Amino acid sequence: MEKADTPLEQVRSNIALACKRARRDPSEVTLVAVSKRHSAETTEPLLIQGHRHFGENRVQEAQEKWPELRERHPGVQLHLVGQLQSNKAEDAAQLFDFIHSLDRPSLVKALAKAYDKTGRRVPCFIQVDVGDEPQKGGCPVKEVPALIEQARDADIPLAGLMCLPPADIEPAPFFALLDKLARDHGLEGRSMGMSGDYETAIMLGATHVRVGTALFGERPS
Repeated sequence: MEKADTPLEQVRSNIALACKRARRDPSEVTLVAVSKRHSAETTEPLLIQGHRHFGENRVQEAQEKWPELRERHPGVQLHLVGQLQSNKAEDAAQLFDFIHSLDRPSLVKALAKAYDKTGRRVPCFIQVDVGDEPQKGGCPVKEVPALIEQARDADIPLAGLMCLPPADIEPAPFFALLDKLARDHGLEGRSMGMSGDYETAIMLGATHVRVGTALFGERPS
């Protein structure tokens, strides 16, 4: 009897199939395993399998979980995928390798100051409010050009754009909008797609997919 695929192997297989359908190279897509609210013990099996890109929602949780895991498993790339408070900018700059939630001018200023102090210039994705849902965070679509300019003027390296489409609505139009915005502004990265829709996101240009439940199961409350 054949051994069943692990969740990581299944997700990687799905990514490869979506890339084949889209006539893309799977190496163009980074799988960010979102381990928020999962313990180090739950997270470590993916590290043992060789996975190295992980996402966390909160700076404090990552500070508690990752230093020891990184000692045991070199090469980890940490992605901050949740909202970032300006007063945590310096901590984020020291800990994370990518920030996916740059969404306002005040955070541009805080990050620029943190980068100058720490000497680390962490690439950022600008989070776009593609569904006009202010409660989620994200830069309104009409304000994206100005925020991109502000970030560039502050010498913040931009990795691309990020979005969270509205729940329970077909996500494809929102992914297409983010892809167009990225192309219009000469940005390569598109951080879009989660457990329920990452294959659709890949078909529409995602370079980073943020997958949690499909890899770890439901999050602890």
